[in-house]
Amino acid sequence: MNEEAVKRRLRSDERQSEIIRVSIELAAEKGVDRVTTQDMADAMNLTQGAIFRHFATKDDIWIAVIEWVRERLMKVLDKAAADAFNPLQAIELMFFAHIAFISKHPAIPRLLFSELLHKKNSKLRQLIEGIISGYEAKVAGLLEQGKVQSLVSADLDSQSAAVLYIGMIQGLVMQSSIFGGKRALQREAEKLFPIFLHGVRARS
Repeated sequence: MNEEAVKRRLRSDERQSEIIRVSIELAAEKGVDRVTTQDMADAMNLTQGAIFRHFATKDDIWIAVIEWVRERLMKVLDKAAADAFNPLQAIELMFFAHIAFISKHPAIPRLLFSELLHKKNSKLRQLIEGIISGYEAKVAGLLEQGKVQSLVSADLDSQSAAVLYIGMIQGLVMQSSIFGGKRALQREAEKLFPIFLHGVRARS
């Protein structure tokens, strides 16, 4: 690939990244279902034609957004877990890293749990299912490690506990959205996680 072709490719990658960023911002502002490609174009001072030079369809944009979310979120979770001394601390650090990630990107829960996106495109649904299933498996695996170290109750159903863990985050996000400033995400997370920890911890 010659130098000019490399430059064109870099410019294309940068533009795609910008479209992804703007799409996430618009989803936070308007809701996923209401964002149009014209909205994206207007936010970037482009024509719709310029958007479609980088993505063939609107669904392709949302697929790229979900792939971006998967890459960034998994990186955040892996980094948090790597700093832990034991499996239970890894789960706790992951939980609060995820909460911080959502606080920084409030549109992400809307994207992952948008009924419209799930129904419209099977690839999007499969991508989202893969993110959630992989996350649950990671948490369940850590809980199983905790059993080996006698940190987690030996009779705990680790898979169900992992589902509950994901559900806690979903519930916190929903309540934060409904109650706004009355229920700050971080503050409510700090109150809720110890209850989960109490439920899974091994009894001495």
